[in-house]
Amino acid sequence: MSQLEWKNKTAVMEFILLGFGNDSKLHSLLFLIFLSIYIVTITGNISIIVLVMANRHFHTAMYFFIGNLSCLEICYSSNILPRMLLSYLDEDRSISFTGCFTQYYFFGCLAATECYLLAVMSYDRYLAVCRPLHYPVYMNGKLCLQLAAASWISGFLSNSILTFLISNLDFCGPNEIEHFFCDSFPIIKLSCSDTRVAGLATSIVAGICSLPPFLLTFLSYLSIIFVVMRIPSTTGRKKAFSTCSSHLIVVILFYWSILTVYVFPHYNTQISLNKIFSAFYTILTPLVNPLIYSLRNKEVKEALQKQASKLLYFRDFLS
Repeated sequence: MSQLEWKNKTAVMEFILLGFGNDSKLHSLLFLIFLSIYIVTITGNISIIVLVMANRHFHTAMYFFIGNLSCLEICYSSNILPRMLLSYLDEDRSISFTGCFTQYYFFGCLAATECYLLAVMSYDRYLAVCRPLHYPVYMNGKLCLQLAAASWISGFLSNSILTFLISNLDFCGPNEIEHFFCDSFPIIKLSCSDTRVAGLATSIVAGICSLPPFLLTFLSYLSIIFVVMRIPSTTGRKKAFSTCSSHLIVVILFYWSILTVYVFPHYNTQISLNKIFSAFYTILTPLVNPLIYSLRNKEVKEALQKQASKLLYFRDFLS
């Protein structure tokens, strides 16, 4: 292509998020479903954060990291769902060039942060189960703050380079993104310039952000299983494993959906399937996290019941 022909190309100023189809009746149903999910996600995760901050019994390393995870899930959902809900209301699926890459930047940052944070939480459970006598010394307040800060900072730094590389690609049409949010591979697919460097950088950064945390998480739980299986009593094994079973469920849900989307080959026949699996880690995982940590945790359930009783008593007192 000559330089004159290239200059005559119209630069893409906005993208169209195709989402889950063009059926208006389906959009009404999806709006109600995603609105309900968003309300429950925000309410549940805020409840976890308030509970951890208000109850001194929860001022421990495990609940500190759970609070961080709940904060992350609020940001995760708020980065994607409000824009999607708005598109179902006004039937406008367009998103500006800047808005698309802003969404992608925060999505990538939060996804990387969640990988690191889940690894930190698995290390915390490893110390609690495998090194119980040294746990209070190792997992002190200062280390908890450092690990949480490192997770957030590393996550936000990791996606800065990718966002810069992909946003500087040339986009001259088409501008329809076969997804419900701005993600790296669907965006790169639309570029009309050489995408080899951006594609390679995406693979490298994705590997750095996901593989080491996944291996640390895997090794931590492998060690936990070996230690728990050596406990002679069945009651002791159940009690030891109950301290990390909730986190293990969250890890399985998150990595299962992530690996399905980003490791399996991307054929056109898999586009709809990839969108469904993407919904698992972007929409459903933030929803189920507070449910898992509350419904499977006796201490959290008791604390929630006490708070609910106090609110009911206060309401009756005012009336």
